[in-house]
Amino acid sequence: MNPQTRIRYHFHAEGHALGGEFRHPSWIPIQAQAATSLPTIGGHSTAHAEDFHVQDFVSFKRAHTHVSGKRRRSDGGDTYVTHATTTIEDLNILGVVTAARIVCRLSSVHSPKSPEGHIIADDSRFEGLRIKGQDVKVTLRHNLLVDCETFDDLVTKGIANDTKKGKIAFIDRKQEVAICSLVEEIETKLKGVDVRRHLIEVPDFGKIFLAEVFTDPGTRTLTMLRLELGSPHVADVTAGETRINGFPYP
Repeated sequence: MNPQTRIRYHFHAEGHALGGEFRHPSWIPIQAQAATSLPTIGGHSTAHAEDFHVQDFVSFKRAHTHVSGKRRRSDGGDTYVTHATTTIEDLNILGVVTAARIVCRLSSVHSPKSPEGHIIADDSRFEGLRIKGQDVKVTLRHNLLVDCETFDDLVTKGIANDTKKGKIAFIDRKQEVAICSLVEEIETKLKGVDVRRHLIEVPDFGKIFLAEVFTDPGTRTLTMLRLELGSPHVADVTAGETRINGFPYP
């Protein structure tokens, strides 16, 4: 095959440890921390941040993001492997949400013969998560992405019955997008928590979303922690987010 016409791959991977904005009591944007993205030709990229804080609103000890992409050759044909991992340690949000460590990891293996890469989230996890001083143990259903290789698999087999089970899921087949969560179960003594859902509402604080997945064909975005704060602080914050996909050149 002519080298100029051989199949090439368009890589995509990105991640950040923390980002968002506070709008009350004062407007404070939070620049994306430990944020990086992968060149379309593959390779790798890293970003690191330490001892970050915004007043007494939010802080962390250290954070790191690593993304990579490479071609893997085999007798059965080339495949393209993409990784994105973000880790954040000693996170503290207003003294209400704290975590010793949050790991957000996505990996994709894509054969040009397949319409989509198979994206999984193995080893994504919460360590030492606490809300209002109460331990929150989150069990993730990693098999959801392992068993669902395509977008169609995910919406027709993986999360089709989530709402019947008490979980939160939204599917728009017209726009070909869906939102779900990797949360299988939550164990905590914190009052008012539905252990089947990935949303925890804390009075006089706001909403906390755990291990949320936004997906369209060929792409997965995993947000380990997303907060919508309403009173007395008003803010939108994400902590631990990665996104990957990739396609062969035409």
